[in-house]
Amino acid sequence: MALNHMYGTNLIRHETSVGAGAQVLVLVLLGGALGLGPAGWLTGLAFTAVTWAVLTRAVHRTWPRPFGPANRVTLARATLVGGVTALVADSFESPPPVTVLVALTAVALVLDAVDGHVARRTGTSSPLGARFDMEVDAFLILVLSVYVGASLGAWVVLIGAMRYAFVAAARVLPWLRSPLPPSTARKTVAALQGVVLLVTGAGVLGRGPATGLVVLALAALVWSFGRDVRWLWRTGRAARCARRVGDGRAAAQ
Repeated sequence: MALNHMYGTNLIRHETSVGAGAQVLVLVLLGGALGLGPAGWLTGLAFTAVTWAVLTRAVHRTWPRPFGPANRVTLARATLVGGVTALVADSFESPPPVTVLVALTAVALVLDAVDGHVARRTGTSSPLGARFDMEVDAFLILVLSVYVGASLGAWVVLIGAMRYAFVAAARVLPWLRSPLPPSTARKTVAALQGVVLLVTGAGVLGRGPATGLVVLALAALVWSFGRDVRWLWRTGRAARCARRVGDGRAAAQ
């Protein structure tokens, strides 16, 4: 058993270390080809360190379940997101290489559909994989909203900040922590955010059309979150009422 645990621990370290190494390699390639400035390097390395530490801790908690092929795809996406993050941070000091930024983002968005497909085909779906996938998506949207917000206005960051605001609110309001039912509409709206931010960030639209498109995406996101919050509130209220009735009956007996 001890040998199995040691083997599992070493395998986990290998998986996450390869991801960290790949991230550093991406930064080196971007630095050599584009000349990343200090902001880009520091932000990229910080992203690498935090991702490696958090992922290693999370995978250790789920051992002996293997990391799995789907998580490897998500890890590749995280590597690309780290590159996008470095480029966006660097864009505040010098004009960004839009073509490279768009290419990395586009591949990361495409791989978002691949990891779920791989998980289903290989039977390796897991809570860790779902959470890892969600966090990578959320951070990419946040980074893209910051990038687009630099040209259209700080209000665009609301798109990327909304999910984190929801998580913060859930720490204070326990009824927000209940699991949500699967929703195609929710997935569609979430995917729409990345596509819209990619298109507007590519600079292929004028300011007016780009602003209108982002406003529509933000409105759809507000609607999606509002619908989920309403469902959670109604479900939580029903559960609270049921508990009160149960407590009343118990006290009467």
